[in-house]
Amino acid sequence: MTEILIPNPQDFDQKLKKIITWWPDLFHVIADFDRTLTKAFIDGKQNTSLVSVIQEQWYLWIDFTEQSRKNFDKYHPIEIDPNVSLEEKKKAMTERWKVQFELIIKSWLSRDIIKDVIMNEKISFRSWYEDFFDMLYKSNIPLIILSASGLGYDSIYYAFEKIHKLYANIDIISNTFIRDEAGKAIAVREPIVHSFNKDETVVKDLPIYQEVKDRKNIILLGDSLGDVGMADGFDYETIIKIWFLNHDTPENREKYQEAFDLLILNDGPLDEVNKLLRSIIKS
Repeated sequence: MTEILIPNPQDFDQKLKKIITWWPDLFHVIADFDRTLTKAFIDGKQNTSLVSVIQEQWYLWIDFTEQSRKNFDKYHPIEIDPNVSLEEKKKAMTERWKVQFELIIKSWLSRDIIKDVIMNEKISFRSWYEDFFDMLYKSNIPLIILSASGLGYDSIYYAFEKIHKLYANIDIISNTFIRDEAGKAIAVREPIVHSFNKDETVVKDLPIYQEVKDRKNIILLGDSLGDVGMADGFDYETIIKIWFLNHDTPENREKYQEAFDLLILNDGPLDEVNKLLRSIIKS
């Protein structure tokens, strides 16, 4: 059984009842990608990111691997530290991704390399992901994926292509590279999306906004404190925020209980999310 924590059960039930009262076709789902839809750990070891796979398998020049690891080691502790202020995190993540993208562009990372990594490496979505994606698709519920992926839109696209879940109700919003005719990265589109500046305001200039602007209720899925703001700037009525507690410590529990309505502990599966969605859709 999935271990969960609901900090305020009464408030959670009230939010759920409100969403059900508004009818299922008046809500949508916003989700982070890495370590939210995918697992954070495999066999007790932290799940390797796609950037790490590129480093470890020597897809690019040696200096890229060394500099990319240094960049991660410098900034990741800041990203996950609950005691660092949001403003400090935003500044640090902007610096991190600028450095990372400069390395990627210098390496001329191509779509072919990204696709090869996705197709030949294990991408571990959370258990019950099939039900999650199928249920939303069959019920015509929009799923907006807001991701600060270091490899950008292409990597997420190929990950969904691999599991045959590139459904029409899914919109992927992430960093996007400008590429030359050979498919190699030569620049990155501004603004750079990182874990603490991604919110639904970036949707407003995209076609998906017209579909979700009247869906005033939101189910939000994330795994970092920055994810709690993914709906900022959106005119919503009710929001249920679900957090995957991948790094379970007493300090983290206390910090995130203040920000999220439902915590899924121990890098758990999607079954509790599916139960929640089912209760709304079947209403």
